[in-house]
Amino acid sequence: MSMYLNSTTENLVVLIMAGGSGERFWPLSTSEKPKQLLRLIDSERSLIKMTVDRILPLTSAERIFIGTNAIQAKAVIEELPELPEKNILIEPAFRDTAAAIGFGAVVIEKMFPGSTMIVLASDHIIKSEEEFRNDVMAAVECAQSENSIVTLGIKPSKPETGYGYLQVEHANKSPLKVLRFCEKPSLDKAVEYVNSGNYLWNSGMFIFKIAVIMEAFKNLLPDHYRLFKEIEQIEDITNEAGIEKLTAIFSQFTKISIDFGIMEKFQNIKVVPSDFGWSDIGSYTALPEFFRLNENSSVIKGVTVNEIDSHGNIIISTTGKKISLLGIEDSIIVDTPDNILICSKKEAQNIKKLLK
Repeated sequence: MSMYLNSTTENLVVLIMAGGSGERFWPLSTSEKPKQLLRLIDSERSLIKMTVDRILPLTSAERIFIGTNAIQAKAVIEELPELPEKNILIEPAFRDTAAAIGFGAVVIEKMFPGSTMIVLASDHIIKSEEEFRNDVMAAVECAQSENSIVTLGIKPSKPETGYGYLQVEHANKSPLKVLRFCEKPSLDKAVEYVNSGNYLWNSGMFIFKIAVIMEAFKNLLPDHYRLFKEIEQIEDITNEAGIEKLTAIFSQFTKISIDFGIMEKFQNIKVVPSDFGWSDIGSYTALPEFFRLNENSSVIKGVTVNEIDSHGNIIISTTGKKISLLGIEDSIIVDTPDNILICSKKEAQNIKKLLK
């Protein structure tokens, strides 16, 4: 029995979002085997497996669901044999996170009525998992007692321009009220946010009662809500007739994120300020934080490297070929059976250009 299980946890369900393509990790990441299925950090476990293991102490495998797409579903099922196959929810089309989370909520609520849902990303890294679970439980208690939608906000360690921010009230008690959601800022703005002390990074993790999010959809995204009601009427979304109906309904969703569609407009948003060593590993340049660097301050993974007058590189191989570098600095070198990527670190965010 887990130390966490009590009356608060007995109706918990978890939805792990796993539809992303992870293009910034090409060529390791492909559409069939995207970033969340890679063993980027742990040589034994993929990022999605680490995510499931991290939340399992709070609930049971029967109550953990994965939202994904048809291209990735087979690999996800193989990666997570401990989850019932029916818990792998396949979205027939990508219609952004509002549709994805609402769809998951509708299907899960039919199976486990009266649930409180934890929405997680499948590709985040968290260093202190114990602290993470404690913060999730604080969020669950708030979501249940105050009918709020609660998020986990990360205390910023630097002025990061790659994340959205949450402006919070000045208060000593947690969870804090979220005053507004802020877009990814310019560097000047990010410095201003961090210095002010009342901004947190938006981690994209949300906790709410399903009844509360459905009411929010009804008021704020009524067209989505109408389509969710239609999905609710489908008896079996896994047989041919059900898939056909679901596909027809999904094509009608407008693409909008949960942040834009719901979170920015919902009146009762709270945040638990968190400091558990979080990264969404957005690109190769996030990796040095999680590896022991060699004497040249390089990350070496899966390969023997001879570096001469070279330093600050990220070198990854899945082929076993030896890699030799002479006079190379601050570069990313990735060798797979199909492709070799050579890229300067400062272009790491632009790797997806190579896929156009």
